[in-house]
Amino acid sequence: MREIVVSEFVTLDGVMEAPGGEPTHPHTNWVPEYARPELFEFKYREVVEAGGLLLGRTTYESFVGSWPQREGAFAERMTALPKYVATSRPEELTWNARPLVGDVVDAVTELRKGDGGPLLVNGSATLVRTLLAAGLVDELRLQVFPVAIGGGLRFWPGDRSKVSLRLADVTRFGDVVAQTYRA
Repeated sequence: MREIVVSEFVTLDGVMEAPGGEPTHPHTNWVPEYARPELFEFKYREVVEAGGLLLGRTTYESFVGSWPQREGAFAERMTALPKYVATSRPEELTWNARPLVGDVVDAVTELRKGDGGPLLVNGSATLVRTLLAAGLVDELRLQVFPVAIGGGLRFWPGDRSKVSLRLADVTRFGDVVAQTYRA
């Protein structure tokens, strides 16, 4: 069975929105100040180990607008990976992407039954909330940046349901702490 691995850049106050310069937040682009080469090596290893990307529509659109134009091993791997997208507009997908058909939880449950490496989720706040609420996240990797931006998009479910995880690893990249949790 394939595992679902969620990996997110987050602020101290739990915001995941606009880490890399997206125009959706007044405090956008909060990653570069703290980024270290070791952090990007960590992110590269994630995509090398992944068997596919599982994305929400907004993150898919951000990625397809950025990654295909980049060069290097990281960009080549991102482009090569199959992508599974939670979307209501399946006819508009490109970049080696397929839509999740029907109910998202049912589609992801079925996808997990297939062969291949882990399905990696980046960004995709709405999808992550759905996966957490359904108990489909096997591993959660939070790269916590030492900045609070006072509000914005978060990925934790807002329905007050309890999500129990156990700490599996902690790695420090300068001032950024990567926390890995297992279900």
